[in-house]
Amino acid sequence: MNIDWAALGEVFGVSLLVTVGIVGLFTLGVVGTSRKAEAQSDGTVAATGAPTLLARSGAYACFALCAVAVAYGIHLIVSG
Repeated sequence: MNIDWAALGEVFGVSLLVTVGIVGLFTLGVVGTSRKAEAQSDGTVAATGAPTLLARSGAYACFALCAVAVAYGIHLIVSG
C-alpha cells in the first residue's frame, strides 16, 4: 500500500479552505439578516430595528453562494 502524502495534504488544505470560506459566508449572511442591538438605559441590550436593504441583499447573496457551493459539492460527489 502506497500513500501519496502530497496529494492527501493538498486535499486536506483545499477542504479546510473551502470549509472556512463557506462558514464565513454563512456567518456574514446571518449577521446581515440579524437585528441591531441597542443598549437600554437599565443596562440591558434589546434587539431593535430591521437590517437595511443593502445588508439584507448582501446576506441573501451570501446564502445563495453557500447554496451554490453545496450544490457543486453534491454534483461532484454524484458525478464522480
